[in-house]
Amino acid sequence: MANKKILQDKNSYGKPRPWRQKKLENLRYAEYLSILLYKKAHKVQGCADVLRFRKLPDGSTKLYQTWFCKSRLCPLCNWRRSLKNSSQLTEILAEAHRRHSTARFIFLTLTEENSVDGVDLKRRLKALTHAFFKLVHYKKVSKNLLGFVRSTEITTNANGSYHQHLHVLLFVKSAYFKGTGNYLSQVDWTNLWQKALKSSYKPIVNVEAVRTNKSKGKSSLLASAQETAKYQVKSADYMTDDDNRNQQVIDDLEQALAGTRQIGYGGLLKQIKQQLKLDDADNGDLVNVDGDKLSEPTEAELIVARWDQQRKNYLIW
Repeated sequence: MANKKILQDKNSYGKPRPWRQKKLENLRYAEYLSILLYKKAHKVQGCADVLRFRKLPDGSTKLYQTWFCKSRLCPLCNWRRSLKNSSQLTEILAEAHRRHSTARFIFLTLTEENSVDGVDLKRRLKALTHAFFKLVHYKKVSKNLLGFVRSTEITTNANGSYHQHLHVLLFVKSAYFKGTGNYLSQVDWTNLWQKALKSSYKPIVNVEAVRTNKSKGKSSLLASAQETAKYQVKSADYMTDDDNRNQQVIDDLEQALAGTRQIGYGGLLKQIKQQLKLDDADNGDLVNVDGDKLSEPTEAELIVARWDQQRKNYLIW
């Protein structure tokens, strides 16, 4: 066992993929589930125990086969979902821009003031989604809206409460930026969101036009897509040094997120997703997260890595 090599899997930029870190977090998450008496704890523990890679002609490796537990909070699965969501969203946005080259993207962050406890979190998530659908159906919004993608993010507070907000990419007609009665200012968006929330206070809304051209670093469209596709809940929020707190957060989130979707598409973007036959990131394939499926490899092309509990790492077999 000691002479077996440790897995070295790098992306196309030469950056190591975080298999070991995510597997260690996965095992810790499974342990918490076991303490909380969740039946799926054993299944989660076995997530991605054996990884099969295909060695490509350029010497790089690509994941070919493994088994993922697909539990909503599993750090391994969430990492893969984030990659898949980002890849799918980038493909969908590119196709949308190809079909409507003069249309523009707007990035919205929609928040609400109140933090909630674990008991009320599921109810507030439903209310937030309901308010969003009201917002996009208001005439001032819908008349220039071609499509949208929205994601929910939840952060945990030091006092044990939760704060939920939405990241939204809107695909709008070019007319949105022209003439009176089309463009919506920051104040307009805030007022409309307040109306949709039925709140007595002015919620914080961030709105910015997205530029598809690349200036400094990556384009703002790519940055907005990655922000929309990122983790719904960061594993750091339930992987702290406080075991009791971690268990409470996991229990709260397991209950609140059951039956919900991290990302939702609407209008043209939903149509494009269906036409491209892209599967569901929540429950779909987490092996081929970049959309490029490999043909059947020969034995000579395969690299097999197994998790070694004693050495706390993936070893090549």
